[in-house]
Amino acid sequence: MNKKSLLITAVAVLIIAFIGITYLLITEKKANRELVEEFNLDKEDLENEYAGFVQKYDELKITVTNDSLAQLLEQEQLKSQRLLEELRTVKSSNATEIRRLKKEVATLRAILFNYIAQIDSLNKLTTMQQQQIADVTKKYNQASRQVNALSEEKKNLDKKVTLAAQLDVTNIRIEPRNKRGKEAKKVKDIVKLAISFTVVKNITAENGERTLYIRITKPDNDVLTKSASNTFPYENRTLVYSIKKYIEYNGEEQHVNVFWDVEEFLYAGNYRVDIFEGGNLIGSQSFTLK
Repeated sequence: MNKKSLLITAVAVLIIAFIGITYLLITEKKANRELVEEFNLDKEDLENEYAGFVQKYDELKITVTNDSLAQLLEQEQLKSQRLLEELRTVKSSNATEIRRLKKEVATLRAILFNYIAQIDSLNKLTTMQQQQIADVTKKYNQASRQVNALSEEKKNLDKKVTLAAQLDVTNIRIEPRNKRGKEAKKVKDIVKLAISFTVVKNITAENGERTLYIRITKPDNDVLTKSASNTFPYENRTLVYSIKKYIEYNGEEQHVNVFWDVEEFLYAGNYRVDIFEGGNLIGSQSFTLK
């Protein structure tokens, strides 16, 4: 082969080598550009995910009341924030750092899911406890209402029993008498007031000695009495009585007579007799003196 042929061959080889090298460089540059673009996308996704972790921890901290758990959430949030700041300073071409931070994401994601599961369990437990407390409170309120109803029923029953055991009088009669023991026709002739009444039969009333208080009230509402110290208790106050009478009560009907000796001036008008026993008004009757 002559020199000219060798030269042509050498030039052809160089041209082919140049073309090959140029193609390889273009291909490598394209691959590098695609890799950088991929790393840029990875970095952007990682930044979004890290920022999402930080925001999620903010949301979780609001839902917990346990101080220890809240402190752990705070620590993990700070870690996510620190890694996010690191990622923002890393160049897209730094494949090693991006791969490291990508691995960290998997770890952080697993930790976050674990905390979410814990909080969900705690919330379910809290909800269940609140429901149990609500059920217990409801039962307690129902029991309280039943107790109050029974207490009120007992009070009413006791009241009925007390009323049933209370003495009662009927047939109250007042007869003004003159000095001959006859019925006085005029008020100026009256020397005595004869009062009679019947204590009604009551088998529920307690047997034994009873004290009756009789009040004779004049038209001006003044009560006839022999002494201002003749008093008895009635409805948280003290009343003056005219006559006090002891009887032995045995549950059967009983007729009672009492007398008032007139030593004061009486005038015409409407009078009233009230009979009390055991703190109760058990009978009243009005009468007129002319």
